[in-house]
Amino acid sequence: MTGVRVAALYDIHGNLPALDAVLDEVHRADVDRIVVGGDVLPGPMPRETLDRLARIDIPTDYIMGNGDREVFAHLRGSGSSLPESVRHLIIWTGEQLYADDVDRISAWPATLRIAIDGLGDVLFCHATPRNDVEIFTRLTPDEIVIPMLAGAGADLVVCGHTHMQFDRMFGATRVVNAGSVGMPFAEPGAYWLLLGPAGTVELRRTTYDFAAAARVIAATDYPQAKEFADMNVLSPTPEAEMLQRMTAVASTAPRS
Repeated sequence: MTGVRVAALYDIHGNLPALDAVLDEVHRADVDRIVVGGDVLPGPMPRETLDRLARIDIPTDYIMGNGDREVFAHLRGSGSSLPESVRHLIIWTGEQLYADDVDRISAWPATLRIAIDGLGDVLFCHATPRNDVEIFTRLTPDEIVIPMLAGAGADLVVCGHTHMQFDRMFGATRVVNAGSVGMPFAEPGAYWLLLGPAGTVELRRTTYDFAAAARVIAATDYPQAKEFADMNVLSPTPEAEMLQRMTAVASTAPRS
């Protein structure tokens, strides 16, 4: 794709006010194509978020995240691999969806590959090219991450899942984490990624009316609505704290 701008929006998690703010900025940036990188769900406004995405007037591709997959699996009677303490969030989210939503989500692929001028072959995945749950951060050593990227066959890998932005090399592969639109581990904001034109990579942060968004979210029937508003809109967990937690998890994960 020559001379185009591609926006990558990851980990929305049903935060409609954050998504609306990002989409406003995406339009101002004259974006030509959007990639929604998984984990649209679960979250406090799933029905409204899916409706808003369906109304985007820019060509949009989707990939499936582990959160979307868990909701879909529950609705298909396959159960959930998540801890019991959070399964009620999956159940509640599933109850808000229509049959057409489930069919739509089921068609989302695990990865997407796009050739972008100046960046080459770009692989979009949710967590890693081989699955949607592996964890690594900008601090994870190369020897742990490089096996996760084996077989990607791309000049650039774009991911999300950990809700923290970064742009770094792991061996010979450049990896950019788009961050999270709806549940960031950083200062308050909605985080996303702009690729192109001519090989540019911009990690973006969009601000919005956090107090108003928190009130809207807290007023929903989501089982942890107030906690979501407090912890993901008003006062997200600091990046330094989450880096310490997630880097420890990645460093102890089995290596392939």
